[in-house]
Amino acid sequence: MKEKPETAKLSKVNQYIYIKRSWMLYLMLLLPMAFFFIFRYIPMTNIVIAFKNYNMFQGVWATNVNPCPESGHITGCSHWVGFDWFRTAFASRDFWNAIRNTLWLNFLDLLFGFPAPIILALILNELMFKKFKRVTQTIIYLPHFLSWIIVSSIATRLLATSSGIVNIFLTETMGIGPIDFLMDKANWVATYITFGVWKDMGWGTIIYLAAITGINPELYEAAEVDGAGRWRKLWNITLPGIRPTIVVLLIMNIGRILGIELDRPWTMMNAIVIEVADVISTLVYRAGIRSFQFSLTAAIGLFQSLICVVFLVAANTMAKKFGERGIW
Repeated sequence: MKEKPETAKLSKVNQYIYIKRSWMLYLMLLLPMAFFFIFRYIPMTNIVIAFKNYNMFQGVWATNVNPCPESGHITGCSHWVGFDWFRTAFASRDFWNAIRNTLWLNFLDLLFGFPAPIILALILNELMFKKFKRVTQTIIYLPHFLSWIIVSSIATRLLATSSGIVNIFLTETMGIGPIDFLMDKANWVATYITFGVWKDMGWGTIIYLAAITGINPELYEAAEVDGAGRWRKLWNITLPGIRPTIVVLLIMNIGRILGIELDRPWTMMNAIVIEVADVISTLVYRAGIRSFQFSLTAAIGLFQSLICVVFLVAANTMAKKFGERGIW
């Protein structure tokens, strides 16, 4: 049904009154909007170097009138080359190896790291001693504030083959030979995932504990009246209550399935395990930035971002099909 002219006019008047009353809120929005526009959106224009033979001395938008000695183009050495850098990346064996490693490591992170804070939050929520609960929660989220350089140093001290505390214990106490946690490829992957779960598990727990506190306490009281035990309340009240939070975080994690930070794999990898440790971020740094191939780096980064967007949209669409709200 079409809206009546009087109703439409009244709606516009109400909107005008609301804007007039809330003009200070809109004014406060100008600063964050300016920040995102200046420091986020304007720099995006430089992504064109993925389609150019970028020369850092000529600049991104170089328009020299003298022909470039390398190509003869009259637009300067930062001339347009189309999808040449994408073809170069796709033809590289290291690129596809990095794609495989990124997907595999992120999948394992999602498989083991995503349920860990949920389980931990459910356990902490069931603790009766509040002081012990606060102390435990503080201890488990402290590793989140450690840099990966410190974490990798801890891993080296603990897991070194000859001088690591763990291998010394296994050899002298358990009678088991030293294990190459950091040199063997399979053991390195297990170590990488274990330290990742340990570092971020406590921080994710805070989010789920906050979601649990938002559940109506009357639901638990009604369940107790009906004779429900702890497991029944956990399964029928707590988990459904935090399900929207779980879905949103799951969608965001799936959207980052092809994205990985540089510090974690770079600080934990070594030359022996590079075949399973070389991911997109380390490839970009090693083969792009360190070798001054900025156009190749931009092409790989743009491809990575597009794939992440595809995964994000697909995960959000699937969530909506299963009756969840999604993230938009």
